[in-house]
Amino acid sequence: MKRKRLVRGALVLCTAFVLAACGGNEEDSKSKEEMDHSQMDHTQMDHSSSGEVPEGLADAKDPTYPVGSEAVINADHMGGMDGATATITGAFDTTVYMVTYTPTTGGEPVEDHKWVVHEELEDAGEEPFTTGEEVILNADHMEGMDGATATIDSAEQTTVYMVSYKDTETGEEVTHHKWVTESELSPVQ
Repeated sequence: MKRKRLVRGALVLCTAFVLAACGGNEEDSKSKEEMDHSQMDHTQMDHSSSGEVPEGLADAKDPTYPVGSEAVINADHMGGMDGATATITGAFDTTVYMVTYTPTTGGEPVEDHKWVVHEELEDAGEEPFTTGEEVILNADHMEGMDGATATIDSAEQTTVYMVSYKDTETGEEVTHHKWVTESELSPVQ
């Protein structure tokens, strides 16, 4: 008797979960379909990293936000980032690029991806690339990025930071996120 009740209860519970998972309305699916492509691509971004940096990337000599200090992120490359308090885990002087590329896995081009550093570009010599130049990416921030051909949308010589922070939307810890520029950070109040 008890066993039948347990089995029946488990069956009811499983059915409820399946129905809840299948539920939803047209508005939800419409809004998902209408989502901006660049937002969809950035949700696939690998927010955390191992903390490894590309060969040749130079530590910043006198960064505004030294390693171990905190700063507020003022950027929305992805959800849960803007307004988060970050701990600086790396500070580097380099040229940083915003790029547009077509993923090696196929699909639509990813436009205005922020950021790729000079040392993450194939055959990056001493001189920075300029707007409009084509480059090959040696970065894996997102699926299909490594080995993709990209166009430089903008280039800026600056201090770029690797940061760890708590996602303001999900509460998940993001570790060693690459990259945030100095202009995208502000002091903690």
